[in-house]
Amino acid sequence: MSFIETVNGVNGGNGADVPIIALDARIPADVKKEPEVNKLFRMTMKHQASDLHLKVGQAPMMRLKGDIRRMEMRALTQADMERLLLPLLDSKHRKILDEEGGVDFSYVVGNDEQRFRVSLFKQRGSLSLVARRVNNEIPNFADLGLPPSIEKLCNYPDGMIILAGVTGSGKSTTIASMLDYIAEREYLHILTIEDPIEFVFTDKKAYINQREIGLDTRDWSKALKDAVRQDPDVILIGELRDIETFEAAIYAAETGHLVFGTIHASTAGSSINRILDLFPALKHSAIRQGLANNLRAVVAQKLVKSIKPGKSRVPTNEIMIVNPMIRELISRAEDKKLPDAIRIGYLEGMVDFNENLRQLVERGDIERSVALEVSSNPDQLKMALKGIKVSAPGIL
Repeated sequence: MSFIETVNGVNGGNGADVPIIALDARIPADVKKEPEVNKLFRMTMKHQASDLHLKVGQAPMMRLKGDIRRMEMRALTQADMERLLLPLLDSKHRKILDEEGGVDFSYVVGNDEQRFRVSLFKQRGSLSLVARRVNNEIPNFADLGLPPSIEKLCNYPDGMIILAGVTGSGKSTTIASMLDYIAEREYLHILTIEDPIEFVFTDKKAYINQREIGLDTRDWSKALKDAVRQDPDVILIGELRDIETFEAAIYAAETGHLVFGTIHASTAGSSINRILDLFPALKHSAIRQGLANNLRAVVAQKLVKSIKPGKSRVPTNEIMIVNPMIRELISRAEDKKLPDAIRIGYLEGMVDFNENLRQLVERGDIERSVALEVSSNPDQLKMALKGIKVSAPGIL
């Protein structure tokens, strides 16, 4: 019998302090011909978990409402992992896994029923998998609970908009919502370059071409060179991961395109240094000038536990819109003053994390204790929740 057929009622994993999920492993007849691992993906879908985690020596795990929970199954063996996961790989992905130790790809369960973003990798000589469940429907700004000024950022004719945050902070969902908003309102061509494709867009007023690295184009270099010759108005360049992708993004912005990209940074202000880290010090002055001239906004995002019915987590955001003051601070390398400039720019649609956390608490989306836990300045947030505003230090 297969691994899935023997798991009912078995307490898997070796961490007694971690909550266990009791699951019904009976699978409908119409999906029994699917790959065996699909049954685990379907369990993730059934419980509306955000992620599926598979690791040798542990029972399958899910992330529910931000917490990792083990399924009520026996621990996976290396043989289980190879049988369940290797059939998902084509020859190219198998070669990448063997040569580089890890491979990322998108995986669809059923007939476009549910898309997952999969990272399959080796650790301590064994296979591990983390798969992020991607919503089939692209939520709008109100459904996500984003600040109202996010709409303003979709109206720029050109320049660069960066979404900052750690892995799993919902950056891709927010960008998808922004692109869908544009597609509903403008007769444009939107081009996305992704590795892998996460959300599948529907043509509306705008029409959208989506290119996946390794499937539709050889590599990032080829896709980025081709992009500006494909007459796009809006370009999504997945992650600004290296010098090449960032320089391509800046070039596209300079030549009249609206460019979206993501970066791993914790705040809007720190994203500037994160970009500079890609380059040698001798180039920092030129890169700062390029950002000052072409950056339109940075949206930093985190996900926090929600108390709103039907939502396990909601985003909290920091929005930095590049006005003349912020442009000058970036040019002068006075990044430490950016948080104050964000607070001063409240009437222009800017918001820092503490102000947005205050709004989420007052709206009844999150608990006060959760807001204080994730805040980088809980004392200031406590005062804000009491209605006491702390004036920003002078920055001029």
